[in-house]
Amino acid sequence: WDVIFLLAGVLPLGLALEQTGGAALLAAGAVSVVGALPPLFMLYLFYALAMVLTELISNNATIVVLLPVALASAATVGMSPYPLVLAVMFAASTSFMTPVGYQTNTMIYGPGGYRFLDFLRVGGPLNLLLWLVTPLYITWLWGLS
Repeated sequence: WDVIFLLAGVLPLGLALEQTGGAALLAAGAVSVVGALPPLFMLYLFYALAMVLTELISNNATIVVLLPVALASAATVGMSPYPLVLAVMFAASTSFMTPVGYQTNTMIYGPGGYRFLDFLRVGGPLNLLLWLVTPLYITWLWGLS
């Protein structure tokens, strides 16, 4: 039930971003950051955004918030939306650096005797590795166009 209530609460945020033009505004910001660089950089940018955001909020909420922005960004630069959607979805599942981004991390945090820095020490290098490899893998399997 928790997931259903979470999605019920976050879906209006995604719709509001889309209907108010907020997604287009954020997409313009993302496009200006990447500029005239190849589309692969847009993939790395959205993977990084989702990877950081999922450390603070749930993976479902991360997807709902970033997906409209990713779709608008893809349309702005004329690339296929599928690689960006995949990057957001994969990165939203990489909550390894904090105990608050995913419920399993939260459940083991206290009973396991872990400290916040333990998550950062183990999850940081893992997230960095995934950030480097996953966009290349997405490009190799699905392409960018």
